[in-house]
Amino acid sequence: MRIRNGSIELHVAEDGDPAAPPVLLLHGITSFGGTWEWFVPTLAERFRVLRLDFRGHGASDRAPGEYSTDGYVSDAVAAIEQTAGQPCVVIGHSLGGATAAALTQRHHELVVAAVMEDPPLGLAGNSPERVDHALLDGFRLMRQSIPQLQAAGMTVEAVAAVLAAAPGISGSTFGATLYPDGLSSMAGSMLTVDASVLDPVLEGTIGTFLESEMPFGVPSLVVCADPAVPGAVADPALAEHFADISHATEVLVVEGAGHLIHDELASRDRFRDATLDFLDRLGPSSER
Repeated sequence: MRIRNGSIELHVAEDGDPAAPPVLLLHGITSFGGTWEWFVPTLAERFRVLRLDFRGHGASDRAPGEYSTDGYVSDAVAAIEQTAGQPCVVIGHSLGGATAAALTQRHHELVVAAVMEDPPLGLAGNSPERVDHALLDGFRLMRQSIPQLQAAGMTVEAVAAVLAAAPGISGSTFGATLYPDGLSSMAGSMLTVDASVLDPVLEGTIGTFLESEMPFGVPSLVVCADPAVPGAVADPALAEHFADISHATEVLVVEGAGHLIHDELASRDRFRDATLDFLDRLGPSSER
């Protein structure tokens, strides 16, 4: 479906029973809603599953010069208000995780619970000096290569094959560490994203996601990549800080996992199981 956020038209995919309680899935920078395709059948057994493409990503409108924290948060608010129509569970990776965290502070009345997968929690993700250099190097390479791939007219399959042989941030090839569907969704996202979404990240101008001393307003789970793995984003100490000042907030560090936790062969199952266990323990509150 298509919705509007001001002058920007956004794409939201919908699966599951329209009468079921809603869950909103948010992707990371340069990705799109297709990154959650593998998780949809499981979630759709109990939820109405909504997948937003942020501005500049996937099938949503490009919005050069408007790729900021406030813009992404407003996209998520628009998706909840116009498609969910009620408070919902929000699950997000990286940029999507930070956006979910911001929603718990700024718009907690719209959120039932939040799961944040390796998010830059505002304080540790807004400037190049505070982000892992391996990840920034990857972003710089993507900023250069994405327009070239799009101009070349390559297919998703061709780009996925290139990615499979390419070294990831941790050193191993993407093909050796990611599920095939993860490679395909990464390839598809690169062929549709506006590469300039990376500029505010590389320039450190994207904006602040969180207030450092404001608690999360709803039960939350922060799933961190292993800080010893190159490219990990979430700072477990910062996540614990928010857990200490927030009600019903948990932190899980997935040993050996890199930033792409939900796409990695070694960690997808742990992410899925931790998320479902968290939602199960919330009980009826996750399905109000």
